[in-house]
This record gives sequence, structure tokens and C-alpha cells, in this order.
Amino acid sequence: NLSTSMRALVRPVGLALGPIHRTLLGLASVHTEARIKELGLTLPAPGTPKANYTIACWESPTRLYVSGHLPIKPDGSMVTGVVGTGGLSLTSAQEAAKWCGLGLLATIQDQLGGDLDRVEQVVKLFGIVASKNDFKEQHLVMNGCSDVMMQVLGARGYHARSAIGTNTLPLDSPVEVEAIITVKPK
Repeated sequence: NLSTSMRALVRPVGLALGPIHRTLLGLASVHTEARIKELGLTLPAPGTPKANYTIACWESPTRLYVSGHLPIKPDGSMVTGVVGTGGLSLTSAQEAAKWCGLGLLATIQDQLGGDLDRVEQVVKLFGIVASKNDFKEQHLVMNGCSDVMMQVLGARGYHARSAIGTNTLPLDSPVEVEAIITVKPK
């Protein structure tokens, strides 16, 4: 399990990884875009607002807030539906959450001028899952997004997280995920 193995890797050194820790963990020279290709992943187009807001907001030169992303695939199609009995399965919902994570990465990459190596830490993800009343595994749905962040970014992708359920989301999306990112200064 990727989530468990990343916890074992990160907890002993803490989330505030300095240059020495990064070197010891093999993270000194990350080349994140190469890692995405190595994993066989394709990022969708950077996210765009679906209403009257901005897709990302810089609090400071090193703190980026990224608005909620829906599960949009590289071909522009979007996963839709509600999770639970008679709707999407847990596995399908996790795949949708993975697309949210890849969309977040595409937007972050765009905000950073194409250089995901500038991501210092994914600080927090907040996920909302459109769920049937009997579905109680929103936290497991969000593993789809969390796991892809950790696969792509390594220890830099390990984060705090919240997951909640709701009866509906915009555009019939089953999942929406937003992020707070710490960025290395230019």
C-alpha cells in the first residue's frame, strides 16, 4: 500500500524536509515531469473556473491555494455520478479522485511555469465526495488523489487531508478536490 509505505518514510524525518533529508531520501534532484512520464500518467489541461472565481490564488510567493478540481480526463471528458449503492463503485470513485489529483498537478504546473520541481510540499487536500446516504467511505475515495500525489511527488506529496460527503456536486461530479501547496521561491 503506497499510503502506508509513504507514512513509514516520512514520519521519522517529519514533514519539514531540509536539503540533507532530501538528499538522504533521494529527493534532491526530483525531475517531477520525468516521474510523471515514468509512471505512464498523462496530465489533463490545467483547470479552468466553472463559475465566478479564480482557479488558483497566491497568498505569498511560496503559498498557493488551488480551487476545487473535478475529475476531468485528458480528452476533456468528465467522470460523473454519485458514489454508493446504485451509483459509482468505490473503485470508480477512487479513479475519479485520481483524475482530480492529476488535474490539480496540471494547474500547479501551469502556475509554476511548467516546473513541478518547485513544489516543496502538498500541505493539505480537501475532498468532497457526492455520496448516497448509505456510503460511508469518503476517506477511501480520497486515497485515489492522495496516492497519485505521493506517487508523483514522493515525500513532497504527503499531506494533511479532509474528506466529506455531500448529496451533490457541480456538473454531476462525484468528487471535487482542492489543495494548499508550499512552493520553493524562484
